Amino acid sequence: MYRALLERALDPHQLDQLFHDTAQTQRTRELLFSAMVKLMFAVVSKVHPSVRSAYLDSLDELMTSLSAVSAKLQGIEPEVCRGFVLDAHDRLEAILRRLGGGILPQPLPGYRARILDGNHLAGTEHRPTPTRTTRAAPLPGQALVVLDPATMLVCDVVPCEDASTQERALIDAVLERVAEGDFWIADRNFCCSRFVFGMVARRGRFLVRQHKATLRWEPIGAWTDLGRIATGVVFEQTIRVTDIDERDGVVRDEQGHAQTVTLRRIRVVLDQPTEDGETELFLLSDVPAAQAEGRLLATIYRRRWTVENVFQTLTEALQCEIDTLAYPKAAWFGFCTALVASNAVAVVRAALRAAHGAELVEENVSTYHVVGEIARVYEGMMIALPPREWAIFQEVGAVEFAEFLQAAAELAWLAKYPLSHRGPKKPRPKQTSGKRNHHVATARLLDQKNRHNR
Repeated sequence: MYRALLERALDPHQLDQLFHDTAQTQRTRELLFSAMVKLMFAVVSKVHPSVRSAYLDSLDELMTSLSAVSAKLQGIEPEVCRGFVLDAHDRLEAILRRLGGGILPQPLPGYRARILDGNHLAGTEHRPTPTRTTRAAPLPGQALVVLDPATMLVCDVVPCEDASTQERALIDAVLERVAEGDFWIADRNFCCSRFVFGMVARRGRFLVRQHKATLRWEPIGAWTDLGRIATGVVFEQTIRVTDIDERDGVVRDEQGHAQTVTLRRIRVVLDQPTEDGETELFLLSDVPAAQAEGRLLATIYRRRWTVENVFQTLTEALQCEIDTLAYPKAAWFGFCTALVASNAVAVVRAALRAAHGAELVEENVSTYHVVGEIARVYEGMMIALPPREWAIFQEVGAVEFAEFLQAAAELAWLAKYPLSHRGPKKPRPKQTSGKRNHHVATARLLDQKNRHNR
């Protein structure tokens, strides 16, 4: 299923045309963009442990030097990477939406949900010359990632090569894709006037955690006790927010009046403190109370962690952060390729949901083990079924493709991909220092425990 989806999403002619239409400075000389995509997919899918290993395996196809491959990777522009993710998303979504039962319920009925979050790429090796004079980890960049929680597809990404850039500075690129009927969920890093008033101007609804210092607001209503949810007690009040430009002060209309908007402010008093020790959190939303009660919005905000699960999958199941790709453009190309691979895996999960039921798959199937099987089987499968055997999936209709996926998913043995359900963490027992005795015999410790239990 995964390989067939890649054949559809990564058509070489379409990829090279995308590069031709999107690239601003880089040009095709020795290496095609499609060849770079194929090479990087072998790495992010863990078929090969490194770019060099994938290069050596594809030497008969590339017919060029490793230095030429490295130079090509270091020049792929962020706009090309974003276009690559958007184009592959559209191709995969067209198939997923034809899988009966593959789409999950929207968090807020009547709206198209989007979860927005930022992600910094991990530190890389000190390969660029300027990074060799510091022991600090060199960060190749960051991105804003947009997730569709109904399909579990990453539907947009905004790459930024400067890892020190504030996430709020990248909001304008996200706002361009906001449409009426959208419902955006975001954390407090995006709680600012540009986000709030940008959403209102585009008729998009939002739910964002309130930041303590980035909005000018005043209460215009008293607190109302809404009752309990699973994690605490919920209260709500009405506030007025004033639009503030970071450079010019208050934003005013043609008549000189300050631009304001009325929002709902939801307070959740938590039963258990967060990892940062916070005992309550505040949420802001412009969703009308008639469409979503405050407790529902507080419960929906917990789903924001869904995008964190995607990042975890990219890091653990796939190889999205390749520490040898130390140049920002190369690192971003690797990350965006991993996003497309993650989307292909999401369609595989959708096919499993369509064949076996959404509840069974979501509660019992581990993406980590699914991707692990892909990495183990892929190379041998491609020897048994060479690329020409997969060409049919480039042209087959979306309906027929979905039927193939569902038929294949029905043959999957879900017990091979168990999802571990962790209980509450146990407190760590007190440990001796180990300064005097640096080593202990495990057998003796077990024997002491057995004698004590008797």
